[in-house]
Amino acid sequence: MASASSLLEEELSCPVCSEIFRDPVVLSCSHSFCEACLQHWWREKGSQECPVCRRRSSKDRPPISMYLRNICEAFLKEKSQRAKAGSEVLCSLHSEKLKLFCLDDVEPLCVDCLTGSHMNHRFCPIQEAALKYKGKLRTALAPLQEKLRVFNAVKLLCDQTAKHIKSQAQHTERQIKMEFEKLQQFLKDEEAARITALREEEEQKSQKMKEKIEKMTEEISSLSEQIRAIEQELGAEDVSFLQSYKDTQNRAQCTLGDPEKVSGPLIDVAKHLGNLKYRVWEKMLGTVQYTPVTLDPNTAHPELSLSEHLTSVSRSAKRMQVPDNPERFDYGWLCVLGSEEFSSGSHCWDVEVGGVAWMVGVVKESISRKGDFTLNPEGGVWGIELTSGQYRAMTSPPTPLTVQRKLQRVRVQLDWDKGKVSFSDPSDNTPLYIFKHSFTERLFPFFSTMGTVRICPLKVSVSVK
Repeated sequence: MASASSLLEEELSCPVCSEIFRDPVVLSCSHSFCEACLQHWWREKGSQECPVCRRRSSKDRPPISMYLRNICEAFLKEKSQRAKAGSEVLCSLHSEKLKLFCLDDVEPLCVDCLTGSHMNHRFCPIQEAALKYKGKLRTALAPLQEKLRVFNAVKLLCDQTAKHIKSQAQHTERQIKMEFEKLQQFLKDEEAARITALREEEEQKSQKMKEKIEKMTEEISSLSEQIRAIEQELGAEDVSFLQSYKDTQNRAQCTLGDPEKVSGPLIDVAKHLGNLKYRVWEKMLGTVQYTPVTLDPNTAHPELSLSEHLTSVSRSAKRMQVPDNPERFDYGWLCVLGSEEFSSGSHCWDVEVGGVAWMVGVVKESISRKGDFTLNPEGGVWGIELTSGQYRAMTSPPTPLTVQRKLQRVRVQLDWDKGKVSFSDPSDNTPLYIFKHSFTERLFPFFSTMGTVRICPLKVSVSVK
């Protein structure tokens, strides 16, 4: 048999949605519905009839029954309170309140459970057990929370890296376009210059030929007039012809020499087209620079700023917003590596040094990028430095260098196979220091500065074999 509560709930339910009335309205036929349900029903049916008895309503918007709405709200409130009161968990065997906790079986008990299977078990009050096990769970939760913190930190780094990748790609694309625009402009200028030279030659030789044609035209006209006069005399009467013969004979004498042919009248096509691409490319080499080493921005300390062409590095006025990727230096040494890696052969590059402090040389690939590291061969660094006004080789301890004048440039020479790193002053080839070591891993060019250092370009030349 249904309870009184369920019968009341049925009476307070909308016939359309079967839920407790929301804003109930009463039709003239005494049937009640949720206002929204009734309006939806009417729109669907196309007529204003009662969903229960089908009688038509005389009103487009029946009034809301405040009495019925108040009953529904009171019923829902009472139902919610009953649900909260019944949420207390009772013992499934004895329907008693759980007040104890079995330490052996790790489960809550009621008082009646002590005479059953838990008779000889250890137990304690439920509040004491909850406090104890919450403490254990908090202890177990701490590593998870720390792990979550680590994951969040790495995710944040990944998010920053993703943005930096997009920024790098956009910046690099702009640089590529700018460089190709320069190359295209060079080719356009070169094309215009060569077409101009062709037009000038055409104008010069066309003018010369025009003057030659005009002179020839005048001489042809003179000869034609002379021939015409003589031919007239030949047609005269004998006596008249003979009387003027001497004058006619004199006029018949040709004083003009044979016309000279014009030498080199044609366009020197070979000059304009011969090895055209090669000669343009050869000229283009004079507009480009080549450096044996370029800097790797992904390794640069955040306080360093690299030039657009990655050939010079300076101390930045502010810390760069760059991701803390594993390759990047982040400690006190303001370092950046070259992008070239050396694991064999001989290599050489000149560095223009400036500022009050700098270091140049090579480092092993496995050098620590995070935190402190030792600036000597034991730490994987082979280089020289200027610090506190003194030039030193970065040995352990540092070796002072004898320098006759202030260094403007330093030449770094690496012979990986022979295990030698040499430093010299390229202005007069004065040796500065030589390291010897048996290398076992890849090496990278190494730069650090509190001012500016720049990798010097090499002179590019073309040879034909």
